[in-house]
Amino acid sequence: MKIAFVVNDINTELADYTTTHLAMAATHFGHESWYINISDFSYDVDERVHAKVTRVARDNHRAVSAYLQDLRSSQAVHAILDLCELDVIMLRNDPSEDVSLRPWARLAGVNFARFAASHGVIVVNDPDGLTHAINKLYLQKFPAEVRPKALITRDREQIKAFCEAMGGTMVLKPLYGSGGRNVFLIRPEDIPNMNQMIEAVSRDGYVIAQEYLPAAVHGDTRLFMLNGLPLQHNGQYAALRRVRSEGDMRSNMTVGATSSAAVINDEILQLAESIRPQLLHDGMFFVGLDIVGNKLMEINVFSPGGMASAEDFSGIKFSQLIIHDLERKLEHRDNADRHFSNSELATL
Repeated sequence: MKIAFVVNDINTELADYTTTHLAMAATHFGHESWYINISDFSYDVDERVHAKVTRVARDNHRAVSAYLQDLRSSQAVHAILDLCELDVIMLRNDPSEDVSLRPWARLAGVNFARFAASHGVIVVNDPDGLTHAINKLYLQKFPAEVRPKALITRDREQIKAFCEAMGGTMVLKPLYGSGGRNVFLIRPEDIPNMNQMIEAVSRDGYVIAQEYLPAAVHGDTRLFMLNGLPLQHNGQYAALRRVRSEGDMRSNMTVGATSSAAVINDEILQLAESIRPQLLHDGMFFVGLDIVGNKLMEINVFSPGGMASAEDFSGIKFSQLIIHDLERKLEHRDNADRHFSNSELATL
């Protein structure tokens, strides 16, 4: 299998990134694991889409750090590939990382990969589904009972009225963004400074004013979903518990939160089941759910991270299970007696 992982930039990838674990797992299984920078696509005069690609020179790495070092070394293998030569493309770039400095890059992977999908390459997550999920507005497509109340606007007075309706406590965050940047918890005592907080968040565009869930003080649970179902093996779920650092209301690992093993209860499984139809409809192969209590706070569809921690806590190589599932999809595509759309194959 020839599989390509689209990333923002190879040079900013880290050893504990989910992408690194997936690429290394595919390499260990004997597949060609190529990396594509979001800036390295081209639609050429032959009316084909090509990309500059890079892969490691050997397949016997024992550590992900060594794998990543090999990928960036002078010994790495470089090539230019027609995307149609690939079997699978996994879109792992984070559009929110490019909002400010490279807005042109946000949908580049989706658009070029859509061309490959039209020629039979399996693209996950499905490009058309990702187009609809480019920002946090995607959460509003899911059942109201599983998500917190929210207002999305740039109108300052509407935000203030929402805060009053929420009893003076709410969360403010940008519609576009990740990693906990520009996320504020507003309490009654913070209302005199609300204008400055709204101004800070609205610099990035639309603002989400969201109901604050008191259970968030205990952190959140990230649960990974595969083909619309919780990813698990022998009753062990691909999940982790994220606990915020002292004095910070964000549970993002990038701002100092710590992780621990998660307990997946019936309430969480019921939530996951309630959103399964929408995930399947949108061709969402691999996603991460951020859950507080019985509410879905965010759904990560572009580059859900934390798989390394989930593997450490469970002792299960979930990244290998994901690669095996892609192998299964490819076999089904090649042996099926009818044509399946990319969206169907993505969650088959």
